[in-house]
Amino acid sequence: MLSQQILSGVRVLRKAAHRNFGILAPALNKASDPIQQLFVDKIRDYKSKSAGGQLVDASPEIQREMKQELEKLAKQYGGGENADMTAFPQFKFEEPKVDPINAKNKDI
Repeated sequence: MLSQQILSGVRVLRKAAHRNFGILAPALNKASDPIQQLFVDKIRDYKSKSAGGQLVDASPEIQREMKQELEKLAKQYGGGENADMTAFPQFKFEEPKVDPINAKNKDI
């Protein structure tokens, strides 16, 4: 009984490993098509250039326009001079003042 369960588990693991290898094998191999390899190289180059979160190959004019647009958005949506517009907003809820239920009302 136990040996059948072990054999069944081994079969399942073998099938899962075979499927995972089938999915990952193309990713692990080098591209056989030169155009595909060129595409992969360009993607890697682009990722290495944009590692700092900056625009890739942006001219000073493009960077200036981007800064102006970000300032315009900050003014439109309430960002100040040193406001971090990428941070999640902090909410502060104050408890409302409620009259107690069992207090006698003198105005009645």
